[in-house]
Amino acid sequence: MTLVTRFAPSPTGRLHMGHAFSALTAWRAAREARGRFLLRIEDTDFTRCRPEYTEAVFEDLSWLDLDWETPVRRQSEHRADYDRALEQLRDRGLLYRCFRTRKERLALAGLAPHADDPADLAAFTGGPHDPDEEARRLEAGEAFAWRLSLDRARALLGDLSRLRWTEEGVDPGTHSARPEALGDMVMGRKDIGAGYVIASVIDDAAQGITHVIRGADLIPMTSVQRVLQALLQLPTPIYRHHPLLLDETGKRFAKRDGAITLAQIRAGGTSPADLRARLGFSDRSGSDA
Repeated sequence: MTLVTRFAPSPTGRLHMGHAFSALTAWRAAREARGRFLLRIEDTDFTRCRPEYTEAVFEDLSWLDLDWETPVRRQSEHRADYDRALEQLRDRGLLYRCFRTRKERLALAGLAPHADDPADLAAFTGGPHDPDEEARRLEAGEAFAWRLSLDRARALLGDLSRLRWTEEGVDPGTHSARPEALGDMVMGRKDIGAGYVIASVIDDAAQGITHVIRGADLIPMTSVQRVLQALLQLPTPIYRHHPLLLDETGKRFAKRDGAITLAQIRAGGTSPADLRARLGFSDRSGSDA
C-alpha cells in the first residue's frame, strides 16, 4: 500500500508554527515512505475563509521548501458533493434541525452566559426540538444547524464503540469510537450547507487518503468521523496524531490567540532551514535533527 497523506488548512488566517510542524510531519512521513503528499484547502466556510489566505498558504509552504501534488483540492469547488452527503443523512432521518442559540445552549447546560468552554458547548445540544416549536421557528425564518443524532446513528449501526480505527501516533493501537464526547455535532447549516466535518471524510475517500496525519487535539473528532464513515459507507484511513507544538508558556499555537505567523517569522529574518531545525527537521530530506 502506497502511503497517501495530506495537509488540510482552513484559510481563515495566516499559518503559524503549529501549522508548519504539522505540515512538515505529514510531508516527512510521505517522503520517508516514498508515498504521496497532498495539499487540501478546507474553505467550506465562506463567511470566514478568504482568497488572500489561500494564496498565503501556498506562499508559506513554498517558503518552507515543501512540495505537493497538483491540482490542489479546494473544498469550495466541491460543495455539491458534500451537500449530497448531507441530504443523504437527512433523508435517512439521521439529522435534526437545531435552532438553539449559544445563549440557549448555555442555559440548557446550566452554564453562565459568559461561559466560553467550547467543549461544553460542543458536547451538549438538547436533542431535537418539540415539533410545534420547530414548526414555529421554521415559519419565523430562524437560522438553524443540521445536527447528527447519535441516538439515531446507534439505532442504525448498533453500539458505536464497535466502530474502530488504527492509531499509529500518540497512544498507538486500536481505538473505539466515543462520539459522545462531542455530542450531536453540527453537520451543516441553513445558510452555508454542509460543513467541514462531512467535507473532510468525503475528501479523504475521494483522494484515497491512507493515513491522516494531524495534531492530537483532533483525536476526539476522529470518533465522529468514524461514525460518518460507517453511515456513508466510506473507507477508514489509518490515523497518526502527533503531539502538539507548544509555545514558551505551554499553550498550543492557535490563530485565535494571535500566534506569531510564518510571515512574521520570515519578515524577522529567520531562514526556512533555521525554522525547520527549530521544529526538529534538520534538512529537506526530513531527517530529525
